[in-house]
Amino acid sequence: MEPTKTPRVLSGRYELTHLVARGGMAEVYRAHDRLLDRTVALKVLFPELSVDRSFVERFRREAQAAANLSHQHIVGVFDWGEDNGTYYIVMEFIEGRTLSAIVRTAGPLHPDRAAEIGADVGAALAYAHRHGVIHRDVKPGNVLITDEGQVKVTDFGIARAVNTGESLTQTGAVMGTATYFSPEQAEGMGIDSRSDIYSLGVVLFEIVTGRPPFLGDTPVAVASKHVREFPPTVRSVNPSVPVDLEAIILKCLSKSPDDRYPTGDDLRVDLLRFREGRSVLASAVNATQTTAAITQATAIVGRTQAVPQVAPGGHAEHRSRTGLYATILVVLLLALAVVLAFLGNSLGWWSLSSSGTPFPMPNVAGQFYTQAVQTLQHDGLVVLQRSDATSTQATGNVDHTSPAAGISVKKGQTVTVFVSGNGSSTSTTPTSTPGIAVPDVTGKSLKAAEAALTEAGLQYTAVSEPGSSPADIVLGENPVANTTVQSNSSVTLSYSDGTLPAANGNVIVPNVVNLTVAAASNKLGQNNLCVAAGEVQQSSNAVSSGYVINTNPGAGLSEPAGTCVQLIVSTGSGTALVPDVVGDSQQAAQAAIASAGFVASVTQQTTLNPTQVGNVISQTP
Repeated sequence: MEPTKTPRVLSGRYELTHLVARGGMAEVYRAHDRLLDRTVALKVLFPELSVDRSFVERFRREAQAAANLSHQHIVGVFDWGEDNGTYYIVMEFIEGRTLSAIVRTAGPLHPDRAAEIGADVGAALAYAHRHGVIHRDVKPGNVLITDEGQVKVTDFGIARAVNTGESLTQTGAVMGTATYFSPEQAEGMGIDSRSDIYSLGVVLFEIVTGRPPFLGDTPVAVASKHVREFPPTVRSVNPSVPVDLEAIILKCLSKSPDDRYPTGDDLRVDLLRFREGRSVLASAVNATQTTAAITQATAIVGRTQAVPQVAPGGHAEHRSRTGLYATILVVLLLALAVVLAFLGNSLGWWSLSSSGTPFPMPNVAGQFYTQAVQTLQHDGLVVLQRSDATSTQATGNVDHTSPAAGISVKKGQTVTVFVSGNGSSTSTTPTSTPGIAVPDVTGKSLKAAEAALTEAGLQYTAVSEPGSSPADIVLGENPVANTTVQSNSSVTLSYSDGTLPAANGNVIVPNVVNLTVAAASNKLGQNNLCVAAGEVQQSSNAVSSGYVINTNPGAGLSEPAGTCVQLIVSTGSGTALVPDVVGDSQQAAQAAIASAGFVASVTQQTTLNPTQVGNVISQTP
């Protein structure tokens, strides 16, 4: 953040103090609202965009729509205006960093944190969609993480003003966001709320792997891949991502909007199910997409027309080519049938009639063969071994599988395991396998981990320890995952007690927003904090009645163990009259504000009038 060299005030009210960021369409400044004496953020349009009247009008309408969104995970829009041909939007100022900056400096996020952020963004999108606003530019740069760890989505509706038919080859915001386009957006087709779901899927893919699913030399190339190519499986980029989270992300990235989550709320619920260690509703992307891709490619070939041959005298030859075209068509159909048959056999399409619910093929690459067999047999799969003399893996380790990791399979299906080593012998699964592979339960809830170990025929011992993860999340296991042990062996699980010790012995206040009072109290207690008597009641259009809106002190703050936290609880949607407390003492003013269902935020200000010391000088609103 750099201070502005020359003080500038827009509309006689907003004093620009620091340049925060530059984008493809505007500059963002930290500013001081002289009228209300508060810090705000101003997005100031570039002059070349301000001269387009149709653009400015759409920009105004979209800013107005965004201003009507009031949600805990959406950056508030307060105002919009014009000063001598300069157009600007006034927004809530957020102390924090963009999600893109966090991933760029810290690398991929822990799956639980990524799911938490995705759930909050999903909630914000769902709220906006219910109010008729489609974001159109969901990307890590538009997701802000406050210093307290709260998620805030910005630029709602602004992207729509930019998307006025410019070519993807032009510079600016449209080029900059091609990475996160939905297929229908890239093709310039009509979009709905499910386009935002796709873009959020791209964001989730990037924050758990460190890279977006599609890369290219130009924005056009990337946009084309969104339309014509299917993304790599998440675990092929980062094998540590849990299968269930991968399934959620790939469902978001479905080419057809009908195959994605219908709403942001549906996505949010599935992400929360993952975080709680419960089975998710998403299933891995299956071979249907590959079939669609082949069909699409064939349709393109079918639309190609032969160029008529022109004789030297300028007259086209009119010989009948019906027979030739028929022959070409037959050859293409046969080739397509061969391709489908080969892919069907390789990917196990023809085995999907087996009983049971489809699930993603486990990733066993790099594991010793017997260990991989145990993993696959445990999932009910029939294993066929083949040697791979070209593999770079250590002899006896799995190079790859067919179907590949992440492809949808069912119990009873035959899968082929390609093992590093010389020779071309083919054999079936060994009749006996020594021991049991310890399941990977790190990052899962303690309840889910216990169930997985019990199902594998293993004993367990659970030991709690301080951790920054939510309470009862497994931090580690001994022996480590995939180690081969004997049946009934004991595995020691270390799990988080939900506290994050600081250097001074403090604990971090957990986020209890959107929890019931009972659940919030329980979570605070698990983190060695108490609940202050007499919760504050406050109306909210974003949080249901009886659920927590906020806390004091806020989530993410470091406080001494035993600190009592005040719960601010929603009474449902509604409005209330703000009492006039100017001239009252601070204590009396805070009591009056609390009685009216509001939360008072106190700012100290110097005064030359001794009679005003300790009393309220002004209030907003």
